[in-house]
Amino acid sequence: MLVSGGDRTVGFVYTAGMSDHSGSTHDGFFSAEARRTFYEGHRSIALFMILIVFSAPFAGLYVAGLFGVAIGVVVSAAAYVLLPFLWRWIGD
Repeated sequence: MLVSGGDRTVGFVYTAGMSDHSGSTHDGFFSAEARRTFYEGHRSIALFMILIVFSAPFAGLYVAGLFGVAIGVVVSAAAYVLLPFLWRWIGD
């Protein structure tokens, strides 16, 4: 809830019903900092992911034309974002 004083915003007010997302376990998995830390700690997976991210659109182009490029970009982006989460879920 925002508290306004005239035409300026003062800040946020915490109420008992609001949830604090800082303790949530899933928010950290999808953050850029968590991905960077994961890929820095797993160099071989990072190299493999670079190969996937750059080759998937070209593979899509070869298989299905421009629609395949779009699918390749979506698949490579999803793989890049979800791999650290899946790696922790499977068990590091």
